[in-house]
Amino acid sequence: MLLRFVPYDCSWPRTAARHYMTIQEPSALATDFYQLTMAAAYFANGLHQAVAEFELSVRSLPPRRSCLIAAGLQTALDFLAAARFSPDDVDYLRGLPALAAAPLDFFTRLRDWRFTGDAWAVPEGTAVFAAEPLLRLRAPLIEGQIVETFLLSVLGFETMVATKAARLAAAARGRGVVDFGARRTHGFAAAPAAARAAYIGGCIGTSNVAAGRRFGIPLYGTMAHSFVMAFPDEDSAFRAFLKLYPDTATLVIDTYDTIAAARLLARNFGARVPAVRLDSGDLLELSRKVRGIFDAAGMAHTRIIASNELDEYRIAVLLDAGAPIDAFGVGTELASSTDAPSLSTIYKLVSLSGCGRVKLSPGKSLLPHAKQTWRRADDAGIYREDIVALSQEAAPNDAWRPLLRQVMTSGEPTHDGESIAAARARAAEEIRRLPPGLLLGYAPSEYPVRPSARLQAARRELEGEIRLGMETAAGVA
Repeated sequence: MLLRFVPYDCSWPRTAARHYMTIQEPSALATDFYQLTMAAAYFANGLHQAVAEFELSVRSLPPRRSCLIAAGLQTALDFLAAARFSPDDVDYLRGLPALAAAPLDFFTRLRDWRFTGDAWAVPEGTAVFAAEPLLRLRAPLIEGQIVETFLLSVLGFETMVATKAARLAAAARGRGVVDFGARRTHGFAAAPAAARAAYIGGCIGTSNVAAGRRFGIPLYGTMAHSFVMAFPDEDSAFRAFLKLYPDTATLVIDTYDTIAAARLLARNFGARVPAVRLDSGDLLELSRKVRGIFDAAGMAHTRIIASNELDEYRIAVLLDAGAPIDAFGVGTELASSTDAPSLSTIYKLVSLSGCGRVKLSPGKSLLPHAKQTWRRADDAGIYREDIVALSQEAAPNDAWRPLLRQVMTSGEPTHDGESIAAARARAAEEIRRLPPGLLLGYAPSEYPVRPSARLQAARRELEGEIRLGMETAAGVA
Protein backbone atom coordinates (compact mmCIF):
# COMPACT_ATOMS: atom_id res chain seq x y z
CA MET A 1 0.00 0.00 0.00
CA LEU A 2 0.96 3.64 -0.25
CA LEU A 3 2.47 5.29 2.80
CA ARG A 4 0.05 7.33 4.88
CA PHE A 5 1.42 10.29 6.75
CA VAL A 6 -0.03 11.66 9.99
CA PRO A 7 -0.85 15.41 9.93
CA TYR A 8 1.56 17.56 11.89
CA ASP A 9 1.66 21.19 13.02
CA CYS A 10 3.56 23.73 10.95
CA SER A 11 5.08 26.56 12.98
CA TRP A 12 4.45 29.36 10.49
CA PRO A 13 5.70 32.88 11.17
CA ARG A 14 2.89 34.80 12.84
CA THR A 15 2.50 37.21 9.94
CA ALA A 16 2.12 34.36 7.44
CA ALA A 17 -0.37 32.53 9.62
CA ARG A 18 -2.35 35.71 10.16
CA HIS A 19 -2.50 36.37 6.40
CA TYR A 20 -3.58 32.79 5.67
CA MET A 21 -6.40 33.00 8.19
CA THR A 22 -7.46 36.39 6.85
CA ILE A 23 -7.95 35.18 3.30
CA GLN A 24 -9.91 32.20 4.61
CA GLU A 25 -12.43 34.25 6.59
CA PRO A 26 -15.96 34.35 5.11
CA SER A 27 -15.93 38.05 4.23
CA ALA A 28 -18.67 39.29 1.93
CA LEU A 29 -15.91 41.20 0.12
CA ALA A 30 -15.34 37.91 -1.74
CA THR A 31 -17.17 39.41 -4.71
CA ASP A 32 -16.66 41.49 -7.85
CA PHE A 33 -16.84 45.25 -7.49
CA TYR A 34 -19.76 45.63 -9.86
CA GLN A 35 -21.89 43.53 -7.53
CA LEU A 36 -21.47 46.28 -4.95
CA THR A 37 -22.02 49.19 -7.34
CA MET A 38 -25.22 47.48 -8.49
CA ALA A 39 -26.21 46.83 -4.88
CA ALA A 40 -25.82 50.52 -4.06
CA ALA A 41 -27.90 51.45 -7.12
CA TYR A 42 -30.59 48.95 -6.12
CA PHE A 43 -30.63 50.56 -2.68
CA ALA A 44 -30.84 54.08 -4.10
CA ASN A 45 -33.80 53.06 -6.26
CA GLY A 46 -35.70 51.11 -3.61
CA LEU A 47 -35.14 47.72 -5.23
CA HIS A 48 -32.83 46.14 -2.68
CA GLN A 49 -35.61 44.33 -0.82
CA ALA A 50 -37.42 43.06 -3.93
CA VAL A 51 -37.56 39.26 -3.80
CA ALA A 52 -35.29 37.86 -6.50
CA GLU A 53 -34.62 34.35 -7.74
CA PHE A 54 -31.20 33.53 -9.15
CA GLU A 55 -30.00 30.28 -10.71
CA LEU A 56 -26.48 28.94 -11.21
CA SER A 57 -25.86 26.49 -14.03
CA VAL A 58 -23.34 25.54 -16.70
CA ARG A 59 -24.14 27.11 -20.05
CA SER A 60 -22.50 24.37 -22.15
CA LEU A 61 -20.23 21.39 -21.56
CA PRO A 62 -16.54 21.64 -22.50
CA PRO A 63 -15.63 19.87 -25.76
CA ARG A 64 -14.22 16.82 -23.94
CA ARG A 65 -16.92 16.44 -21.32
CA SER A 66 -20.11 14.42 -21.67
CA CYS A 67 -21.43 15.14 -18.16
CA LEU A 68 -20.37 16.73 -14.86
CA ILE A 69 -20.18 15.63 -11.22
CA ALA A 70 -21.52 18.42 -9.02
CA ALA A 71 -19.34 19.56 -6.11
CA GLY A 72 -18.77 22.65 -3.98
CA LEU A 73 -22.21 22.92 -2.42
CA GLN A 74 -21.09 22.56 1.20
CA THR A 75 -18.44 25.25 0.70
CA ALA A 76 -21.09 27.50 -0.81
CA LEU A 77 -23.56 26.92 2.04
CA ASP A 78 -20.89 27.60 4.66
CA PHE A 79 -20.19 30.92 2.96
CA LEU A 80 -23.84 31.90 2.64
CA ALA A 81 -24.43 31.18 6.33
CA ALA A 82 -21.35 33.01 7.62
CA ALA A 83 -20.40 35.82 5.22
CA ARG A 84 -20.51 39.33 6.68
CA PHE A 85 -19.07 42.79 6.09
CA SER A 86 -16.82 43.72 9.00
CA PRO A 87 -16.67 47.37 10.17
CA ASP A 88 -13.28 47.64 8.44
CA ASP A 89 -14.79 46.25 5.23
CA VAL A 90 -17.52 48.90 5.30
CA ASP A 91 -15.04 51.68 6.04
CA TYR A 92 -12.96 50.53 3.07
CA LEU A 93 -15.97 50.60 0.75
CA ARG A 94 -17.06 54.04 1.98
CA GLY A 95 -13.63 55.37 1.02
CA LEU A 96 -13.84 54.19 -2.60
CA PRO A 97 -14.43 57.07 -5.04
CA ALA A 98 -16.73 54.94 -7.20
CA LEU A 99 -19.12 54.57 -4.25
CA ALA A 100 -18.96 58.20 -3.17
CA ALA A 101 -22.50 58.85 -4.44
CA ALA A 102 -24.00 55.82 -2.68
CA PRO A 103 -26.58 56.66 0.02
CA LEU A 104 -25.16 56.65 3.55
CA ASP A 105 -27.90 54.25 4.57
CA PHE A 106 -26.44 51.76 2.10
CA PHE A 107 -23.29 51.47 4.18
CA THR A 108 -25.34 51.19 7.36
CA ARG A 109 -27.21 48.34 5.72
CA LEU A 110 -23.92 46.61 4.86
CA ARG A 111 -22.87 46.63 8.53
CA ASP A 112 -25.83 44.39 9.32
CA TRP A 113 -25.76 42.49 6.02
CA ARG A 114 -26.15 38.72 5.93
CA PHE A 115 -27.75 36.26 3.57
CA THR A 116 -31.34 35.67 4.70
CA GLY A 117 -32.71 33.81 1.70
CA ASP A 118 -33.71 30.28 0.75
CA ALA A 119 -31.67 27.91 -1.39
CA TRP A 120 -32.28 24.75 -3.41
CA ALA A 121 -29.46 22.72 -4.88
CA VAL A 122 -28.37 19.51 -6.54
CA PRO A 123 -26.60 17.39 -3.87
CA GLU A 124 -22.86 17.01 -4.22
CA GLY A 125 -21.87 13.98 -6.25
CA THR A 126 -24.91 14.20 -8.55
CA ALA A 127 -24.34 13.79 -12.28
CA VAL A 128 -25.52 16.94 -14.07
CA PHE A 129 -25.60 18.36 -17.58
CA ALA A 130 -25.57 21.75 -19.27
CA ALA A 131 -28.51 24.13 -18.74
CA GLU A 132 -29.61 22.39 -15.54
CA PRO A 133 -29.63 24.50 -12.36
CA LEU A 134 -27.04 23.40 -9.81
CA LEU A 135 -28.20 26.00 -7.31
CA ARG A 136 -31.25 28.25 -6.98
CA LEU A 137 -31.59 31.15 -4.54
CA ARG A 138 -34.61 33.16 -3.46
CA ALA A 139 -33.56 36.24 -1.50
CA PRO A 140 -33.72 40.03 -1.39
CA LEU A 141 -32.16 41.30 -4.62
CA ILE A 142 -29.14 42.88 -2.95
CA GLU A 143 -28.29 39.64 -1.13
CA GLY A 144 -28.58 37.42 -4.17
CA GLN A 145 -26.47 39.83 -6.19
CA ILE A 146 -23.54 40.15 -3.79
CA VAL A 147 -22.94 36.39 -3.41
CA GLU A 148 -22.79 35.66 -7.15
CA THR A 149 -19.01 35.80 -7.59
CA PHE A 150 -18.17 33.46 -4.73
CA LEU A 151 -20.79 30.91 -5.76
CA LEU A 152 -19.62 30.84 -9.37
CA SER A 153 -16.00 30.42 -8.28
CA VAL A 154 -16.59 27.62 -5.79
CA LEU A 155 -19.19 25.55 -7.62
CA GLY A 156 -17.42 25.91 -10.96
CA PHE A 157 -13.98 24.95 -9.63
CA GLU A 158 -15.00 22.05 -7.44
CA THR A 159 -17.35 20.61 -10.08
CA MET A 160 -14.54 20.84 -12.64
CA VAL A 161 -12.13 18.90 -10.39
CA ALA A 162 -14.71 16.35 -9.21
CA THR A 163 -15.56 15.59 -12.83
CA LYS A 164 -11.89 15.15 -13.72
CA ALA A 165 -11.41 12.85 -10.73
CA ALA A 166 -14.40 10.75 -11.77
CA ARG A 167 -12.96 10.36 -15.25
CA LEU A 168 -9.53 9.41 -13.86
CA ALA A 169 -11.07 6.85 -11.52
CA ALA A 170 -13.10 5.37 -14.38
CA ALA A 171 -10.02 5.14 -16.58
CA ALA A 172 -8.10 3.41 -13.75
CA ARG A 173 -10.64 0.54 -13.73
CA GLY A 174 -10.64 -0.15 -10.03
CA ARG A 175 -7.06 0.86 -9.34
CA GLY A 176 -6.62 3.69 -6.87
CA VAL A 177 -6.02 7.28 -7.99
CA VAL A 178 -4.46 9.68 -5.47
CA ASP A 179 -4.60 13.47 -5.67
CA PHE A 180 -1.03 14.82 -5.94
CA GLY A 181 -2.17 18.24 -7.17
CA ALA A 182 -1.48 20.65 -4.28
CA ARG A 183 1.74 21.94 -5.84
CA ARG A 184 0.00 22.57 -9.16
CA THR A 185 -3.08 24.53 -8.09
CA HIS A 186 -3.25 28.25 -8.82
CA GLY A 187 -2.23 29.21 -5.31
CA PHE A 188 -2.31 26.94 -2.28
CA ALA A 189 -5.66 28.33 -1.11
CA ALA A 190 -7.22 26.31 -3.95
CA ALA A 191 -5.44 23.07 -3.03
CA PRO A 192 -7.72 21.89 -0.17
CA ALA A 193 -10.80 22.59 -2.29
CA ALA A 194 -9.30 20.60 -5.15
CA ALA A 195 -8.48 17.70 -2.84
CA ARG A 196 -12.01 17.75 -1.44
CA ALA A 197 -13.58 17.72 -4.89
CA ALA A 198 -11.20 15.01 -6.09
CA TYR A 199 -12.18 12.76 -3.20
CA ILE A 200 -15.88 13.28 -3.93
CA GLY A 201 -15.24 12.46 -7.59
CA GLY A 202 -13.52 9.15 -6.86
CA CYS A 203 -9.90 9.62 -5.80
CA ILE A 204 -8.99 7.39 -2.85
CA GLY A 205 -7.09 10.13 -1.02
CA THR A 206 -4.75 13.09 -1.23
CA SER A 207 -1.17 14.08 -0.48
CA ASN A 208 -2.39 17.43 0.89
CA VAL A 209 -2.07 17.36 4.68
CA ALA A 210 -4.17 20.50 5.19
CA ALA A 211 -7.04 18.92 3.25
CA GLY A 212 -6.64 15.66 5.14
CA ARG A 213 -7.01 17.40 8.46
CA ARG A 214 -9.79 19.76 7.43
CA PHE A 215 -12.00 17.28 5.56
CA GLY A 216 -10.97 13.89 6.93
CA ILE A 217 -9.65 12.72 3.56
CA PRO A 218 -7.22 9.76 3.71
CA LEU A 219 -3.61 10.92 3.36
CA TYR A 220 -1.14 9.21 1.04
CA GLY A 221 2.49 9.83 0.26
CA THR A 222 5.57 8.11 -1.10
CA MET A 223 9.02 9.70 -1.04
CA ALA A 224 10.75 12.35 -3.13
CA HIS A 225 13.91 11.93 -5.18
CA SER A 226 15.55 14.35 -2.75
CA PHE A 227 15.34 11.69 -0.03
CA VAL A 228 17.33 9.25 -2.16
CA MET A 229 19.82 11.97 -3.12
CA ALA A 230 20.36 12.91 0.54
CA PHE A 231 22.01 9.52 1.19
CA PRO A 232 25.32 8.15 -0.15
CA ASP A 233 23.51 5.62 -2.34
CA GLU A 234 20.08 4.12 -3.03
CA ASP A 235 20.66 1.12 -0.81
CA SER A 236 21.20 3.25 2.31
CA ALA A 237 18.25 5.51 1.41
CA PHE A 238 15.89 2.57 0.95
CA ARG A 239 17.20 0.90 4.09
CA ALA A 240 16.59 4.03 6.18
CA PHE A 241 13.04 4.50 4.89
CA LEU A 242 12.06 0.86 5.28
CA LYS A 243 13.41 0.80 8.82
CA LEU A 244 11.01 3.60 9.82
CA TYR A 245 8.03 2.51 7.66
CA PRO A 246 8.39 -1.27 7.24
CA ASP A 247 4.71 -1.91 6.44
CA THR A 248 3.75 1.15 4.41
CA ALA A 249 6.81 2.49 2.57
CA THR A 250 6.56 3.34 -1.11
CA LEU A 251 10.08 3.74 -2.52
CA VAL A 252 10.78 5.95 -5.53
CA ILE A 253 13.13 3.97 -7.76
CA ASP A 254 13.80 6.15 -10.81
CA THR A 255 16.24 8.68 -9.29
CA TYR A 256 19.21 7.18 -11.18
CA ASP A 257 18.41 3.92 -12.98
CA THR A 258 14.99 2.34 -12.51
CA ILE A 259 15.92 -1.21 -13.48
CA ALA A 260 19.11 -1.19 -11.42
CA ALA A 261 17.11 0.06 -8.41
CA ALA A 262 14.51 -2.68 -8.86
CA ARG A 263 17.24 -5.32 -8.97
CA LEU A 264 18.84 -3.82 -5.86
CA LEU A 265 15.53 -4.08 -3.99
CA ALA A 266 15.00 -7.65 -5.13
CA ARG A 267 18.49 -8.65 -4.07
CA ASN A 268 18.76 -6.80 -0.73
CA PHE A 269 15.19 -6.50 0.55
CA GLY A 270 12.92 -8.89 -1.31
CA ALA A 271 9.44 -9.32 0.10
CA ARG A 272 10.04 -6.59 2.68
CA VAL A 273 9.24 -3.89 0.10
CA PRO A 274 5.53 -2.87 0.26
CA ALA A 275 5.49 -0.67 -2.88
CA VAL A 276 7.57 1.32 -5.36
CA ARG A 277 6.83 4.39 -7.44
CA LEU A 278 7.76 5.06 -11.06
CA ASP A 279 7.87 8.78 -11.84
CA SER A 280 9.60 9.07 -15.22
CA GLY A 281 10.41 7.31 -18.45
CA ASP A 282 8.35 4.82 -20.43
CA LEU A 283 5.90 3.73 -17.74
CA LEU A 284 4.61 0.80 -19.78
CA GLU A 285 8.01 -0.72 -20.47
CA LEU A 286 9.43 0.06 -17.04
CA SER A 287 6.44 -1.32 -15.16
CA ARG A 288 6.68 -4.57 -17.12
CA LYS A 289 10.37 -4.98 -16.41
CA VAL A 290 10.05 -4.06 -12.74
CA ARG A 291 7.12 -6.44 -12.31
CA GLY A 292 9.15 -9.22 -13.90
CA ILE A 293 12.11 -8.59 -11.59
CA PHE A 294 9.90 -8.52 -8.51
CA ASP A 295 7.88 -11.61 -9.40
CA ALA A 296 11.05 -13.59 -10.05
CA ALA A 297 12.27 -12.59 -6.58
CA GLY A 298 9.08 -13.66 -4.82
CA MET A 299 7.82 -10.08 -4.48
CA ALA A 300 4.40 -10.58 -6.05
CA HIS A 301 2.76 -8.50 -3.32
CA THR A 302 5.01 -5.45 -3.94
CA ARG A 303 2.82 -2.86 -5.63
CA ILE A 304 3.84 -0.54 -8.46
CA ILE A 305 2.59 3.04 -8.27
CA ALA A 306 2.91 5.32 -11.31
CA SER A 307 2.99 9.11 -11.56
CA ASN A 308 4.37 11.76 -13.96
CA GLU A 309 1.92 13.92 -15.94
CA LEU A 310 -0.80 11.30 -16.04
CA ASP A 311 -4.38 11.89 -17.16
CA GLU A 312 -7.31 9.65 -17.99
CA TYR A 313 -6.21 9.27 -21.61
CA ARG A 314 -2.69 8.13 -20.74
CA ILE A 315 -3.94 5.85 -17.95
CA ALA A 316 -6.34 4.19 -20.37
CA VAL A 317 -3.55 3.65 -22.92
CA LEU A 318 -1.29 2.12 -20.26
CA LEU A 319 -3.93 -0.28 -19.02
CA ASP A 320 -5.09 -1.19 -22.51
CA ALA A 321 -1.49 -2.23 -23.19
CA GLY A 322 -1.44 -4.38 -20.08
CA ALA A 323 0.79 -2.21 -17.85
CA PRO A 324 1.09 -3.98 -14.45
CA ILE A 325 0.43 -0.78 -12.48
CA ASP A 326 -1.52 -0.99 -9.23
CA ALA A 327 -2.30 2.69 -8.54
CA PHE A 328 -1.76 6.16 -9.95
CA GLY A 329 -0.75 9.51 -8.50
CA VAL A 330 -2.12 12.43 -10.51
CA GLY A 331 -1.20 16.05 -9.90
CA THR A 332 -1.20 18.67 -12.65
CA GLU A 333 -3.90 17.11 -14.79
CA LEU A 334 -6.23 16.65 -11.81
CA ALA A 335 -5.86 20.00 -10.06
CA SER A 336 -5.88 22.06 -13.25
CA SER A 337 -7.99 19.78 -15.49
CA THR A 338 -5.83 20.77 -18.42
CA ASP A 339 -8.12 19.54 -21.20
CA ALA A 340 -11.11 21.40 -19.68
CA PRO A 341 -9.63 23.95 -17.25
CA SER A 342 -12.83 25.87 -16.60
CA LEU A 343 -16.60 25.57 -16.83
CA SER A 344 -18.95 28.09 -18.38
CA THR A 345 -20.80 28.58 -15.11
CA ILE A 346 -23.44 31.29 -15.17
CA TYR A 347 -25.58 32.91 -12.48
CA LYS A 348 -28.66 34.69 -13.74
CA LEU A 349 -31.70 36.52 -12.43
CA VAL A 350 -34.73 34.45 -13.46
CA SER A 351 -37.49 36.12 -11.44
CA LEU A 352 -38.09 39.40 -9.59
CA SER A 353 -41.10 40.07 -7.39
CA GLY A 354 -42.77 37.00 -8.86
CA CYS A 355 -42.32 38.10 -12.48
CA GLY A 356 -40.09 36.10 -14.82
CA ARG A 357 -36.88 37.59 -16.19
CA VAL A 358 -35.16 36.44 -19.35
CA LYS A 359 -32.02 37.29 -21.33
CA LEU A 360 -32.33 37.36 -25.13
CA SER A 361 -28.67 37.92 -26.09
CA PRO A 362 -27.63 35.86 -29.15
CA GLY A 363 -25.90 32.68 -28.00
CA LYS A 364 -26.66 33.52 -24.37
CA SER A 365 -30.44 33.38 -24.19
CA LEU A 366 -31.93 31.85 -21.06
CA LEU A 367 -35.12 30.37 -19.72
CA PRO A 368 -37.11 32.42 -17.17
CA HIS A 369 -38.55 31.63 -13.75
CA ALA A 370 -37.38 29.29 -11.00
CA LYS A 371 -36.83 25.76 -12.26
CA GLN A 372 -36.58 22.13 -11.17
CA THR A 373 -34.88 19.28 -13.02
CA TRP A 374 -36.62 15.92 -13.26
CA ARG A 375 -34.72 12.74 -14.15
CA ARG A 376 -36.02 9.42 -15.46
CA ALA A 377 -34.24 6.07 -15.18
CA ASP A 378 -35.06 2.84 -17.01
CA ASP A 379 -36.06 -0.43 -15.35
CA ALA A 380 -32.37 -1.24 -14.75
CA GLY A 381 -31.85 2.07 -12.94
CA ILE A 382 -29.83 3.65 -15.77
CA TYR A 383 -30.52 7.34 -16.36
CA ARG A 384 -32.19 8.03 -19.69
CA GLU A 385 -33.37 11.65 -19.87
CA ASP A 386 -33.90 14.90 -17.95
CA ILE A 387 -36.58 17.56 -18.13
CA VAL A 388 -36.01 21.13 -16.92
CA ALA A 389 -39.38 22.46 -15.77
CA LEU A 390 -40.92 25.32 -13.84
CA SER A 391 -40.34 24.81 -10.12
CA GLN A 392 -44.07 24.47 -9.42
CA GLU A 393 -44.62 21.82 -12.10
CA ALA A 394 -45.32 18.29 -10.93
CA ALA A 395 -43.38 15.29 -12.16
CA PRO A 396 -44.54 13.92 -15.52
CA ASN A 397 -45.26 10.64 -13.72
CA ASP A 398 -43.93 8.43 -10.92
CA ALA A 399 -40.89 7.38 -12.97
CA TRP A 400 -39.28 10.80 -12.56
CA ARG A 401 -37.40 12.18 -9.53
CA PRO A 402 -36.42 15.80 -8.76
CA LEU A 403 -32.74 16.74 -8.57
CA LEU A 404 -32.90 19.97 -6.56
CA ARG A 405 -33.74 19.87 -2.88
CA GLN A 406 -34.06 22.72 -0.37
CA VAL A 407 -30.78 23.22 1.50
CA MET A 408 -31.28 26.61 3.19
CA THR A 409 -34.22 28.43 4.77
CA SER A 410 -34.07 32.09 5.84
CA GLY A 411 -30.28 32.04 5.66
CA GLU A 412 -29.90 28.90 7.77
CA PRO A 413 -28.90 25.50 6.37
CA THR A 414 -31.71 22.97 6.59
CA HIS A 415 -29.34 20.39 8.12
CA ASP A 416 -25.92 20.28 9.79
CA GLY A 417 -24.15 19.47 6.56
CA GLU A 418 -23.52 16.31 4.60
CA SER A 419 -20.34 14.35 5.15
CA ILE A 420 -17.80 14.16 2.38
CA ALA A 421 -18.15 10.38 2.56
CA ALA A 422 -21.85 10.65 1.73
CA ALA A 423 -21.13 12.90 -1.25
CA ARG A 424 -18.44 10.49 -2.44
CA ALA A 425 -20.81 7.52 -2.14
CA ARG A 426 -23.47 9.41 -4.07
CA ALA A 427 -21.01 10.17 -6.87
CA ALA A 428 -20.07 6.49 -7.15
CA GLU A 429 -23.74 5.52 -7.37
CA GLU A 430 -24.51 8.25 -9.90
CA ILE A 431 -21.60 7.16 -12.10
CA ARG A 432 -22.84 3.57 -11.94
CA ARG A 433 -26.24 4.74 -13.21
CA LEU A 434 -24.95 6.73 -16.18
CA PRO A 435 -25.40 5.21 -19.63
CA PRO A 436 -22.37 3.01 -20.47
CA GLY A 437 -19.45 5.00 -21.88
CA LEU A 438 -20.99 8.39 -21.09
CA LEU A 439 -18.61 9.53 -18.35
CA LEU A 440 -15.46 8.94 -20.40
CA GLY A 441 -17.01 10.10 -23.64
CA TYR A 442 -14.61 12.47 -25.34
CA ALA A 443 -17.32 14.50 -27.08
CA PRO A 444 -20.25 16.63 -25.87
CA SER A 445 -23.01 14.50 -24.40
CA GLU A 446 -25.95 13.25 -26.40
CA TYR A 447 -27.83 12.61 -23.17
CA PRO A 448 -31.26 14.24 -23.68
CA VAL A 449 -32.05 17.33 -21.58
CA ARG A 450 -35.15 19.22 -22.68
CA PRO A 451 -37.26 22.07 -21.32
CA SER A 452 -40.86 21.32 -20.45
CA ALA A 453 -43.66 22.60 -22.66
CA ARG A 454 -44.84 25.02 -19.95
CA LEU A 455 -41.33 26.42 -19.52
CA GLN A 456 -40.97 26.97 -23.25
CA ALA A 457 -44.38 28.66 -23.37
CA ALA A 458 -43.44 30.93 -20.48
CA ARG A 459 -40.30 31.99 -22.31
CA ARG A 460 -42.18 32.74 -25.54
CA GLU A 461 -44.72 34.78 -23.64
CA LEU A 462 -42.09 36.80 -21.81
CA GLU A 463 -40.05 37.34 -24.98
CA GLY A 464 -43.18 38.64 -26.71
CA GLU A 465 -43.81 41.10 -23.88
CA ILE A 466 -40.22 42.35 -23.99
CA ARG A 467 -40.21 42.85 -27.74
CA LEU A 468 -43.59 44.62 -27.66
CA GLY A 469 -42.29 46.92 -24.95
CA MET A 470 -39.18 47.68 -27.01
CA GLU A 471 -41.26 48.47 -30.09
CA THR A 472 -43.60 50.69 -28.07
CA ALA A 473 -40.66 52.55 -26.55
CA ALA A 474 -39.09 53.00 -29.98
CA GLY A 475 -42.37 54.38 -31.33
CA VAL A 476 -42.68 56.82 -28.47
CA ALA A 477 -39.10 57.93 -29.00
